Amino acid sequence: MLQLASVALLASTVAGHAIFQEIYLDGTSQGHLEGIRVPGSNNPVQDVTLNDIICNIGTTSSNTVIPVKAGQEITAELHHGLSGADPNDGDDPIAASHKGPILAYLAKVDDAASAAVTGLEWFKIFEDGYDSGTWAVDKLIENEGKVSFTLPTCVPDGQYLLRLELIALHGASTYPGAQFYMSCAQIEVSGGGSGSATTVAFPGAYKGADPGITINIYGDISEYTIPGPTVLSC
Repeated sequence: MLQLASVALLASTVAGHAIFQEIYLDGTSQGHLEGIRVPGSNNPVQDVTLNDIICNIGTTSSNTVIPVKAGQEITAELHHGLSGADPNDGDDPIAASHKGPILAYLAKVDDAASAAVTGLEWFKIFEDGYDSGTWAVDKLIENEGKVSFTLPTCVPDGQYLLRLELIALHGASTYPGAQFYMSCAQIEVSGGGSGSATTVAFPGAYKGADPGITINIYGDISEYTIPGPTVLSC
């Protein structure tokens, strides 16, 4: 607990940033920090060629693997510090300036609690970007740090790492400028199907020159291209 408290203190001192720290299934919390590989701080990753882009850096391990049913609603909760929501923190859950998309990926593993994060095949199950002047991060702030999506019904049964990612684009007019905030949760899917998806590797899925990564969001934006593969369709 001492180590975790130290991490929380560190994370709370870095302005404007965010950490994925809790999962809800159909609205029911699975426990604060349970089943999530929590990073050592809320600092962003900015180099898409590093292994840090997979599940972040300096993560604290968890023995918990969260059971999830295919078709179930997953809600991910992010906050500025690891202690959760802070009504006295003007940058909680993240600074309003940190506009950008939110994405979720899965990678199948044998044992989610112990699997190495390198060499995995990731497929996208959710994305939310920009629409009519509103970013995914704007919705996250409005929903007090929560973003929800449905686990596709055709995801095969088994254990997975769930990679939840927020990309802040306030400084993305040149590379490296975009800020990547990601963490990985450990889940076990049941009641699934036999769907197949386009998979990608991390690092490798993103390039610094991708239009969704290097972009001036202060200009006239008619559309935004979310980085990565297409979302799995069942």
